[in-house]
Amino acid sequence: MIRIYSIGAAALVAVMLGVLGWMVLAGRSNDQFAQCRGTAISGGAGSIGGPFELVDQTGRTVTDADVITMPTILYFGYTFCPDVCPLDTARNALAVELLEDQGYMARPVFISVDPQRDTPEVLTQFSSVFHERMIGLTGSEEQIRAASRAYRTFYSVQPGDDEYYLIDHSTFSYLVLPEHGFVEVFRRDQSAEQIAEQTACFIERM
Repeated sequence: MIRIYSIGAAALVAVMLGVLGWMVLAGRSNDQFAQCRGTAISGGAGSIGGPFELVDQTGRTVTDADVITMPTILYFGYTFCPDVCPLDTARNALAVELLEDQGYMARPVFISVDPQRDTPEVLTQFSSVFHERMIGLTGSEEQIRAASRAYRTFYSVQPGDDEYYLIDHSTFSYLVLPEHGFVEVFRRDQSAEQIAEQTACFIERM
């Protein structure tokens, strides 16, 4: 009798594992980008990103639909940032260049979290240093805060009485695709080559 129960329990476990495996595979089969994803997002990819309205480096008010017209690597930072932002922005621009070498068109986008100093004119100078297709975005404090919330980023101005204040901020880069929205997040420790390779995977499956 004990052996019968053991066999029955083993069979039940096997069935449950089979059902679980089927559910996982079924879930993945519905995700055209499943084999490209390298990050598990709490709440799913649909919980990040969404509509925004900002001001580009020409002074024109734009929406996400105006900006995300090709695969986009999006970053939140500020031009007065002494080290992190220039390095991350240069890396993202290099990833775009590597993609172009492979025949894929993409664009780096820089959203400033420092509307007091980052005017459209400042963003024009900043973006032109990194890439000809780079778009720099600013806006009102409310517009920037809304975009930051949409992408679940963090930034906070450090206390200071002069114009040389610093801003603490998160340092992720976001891959956003037309018609699909946000699909992947890149960490600071990922190289331009790694970002380009993973982005190419997404582009091939659009």
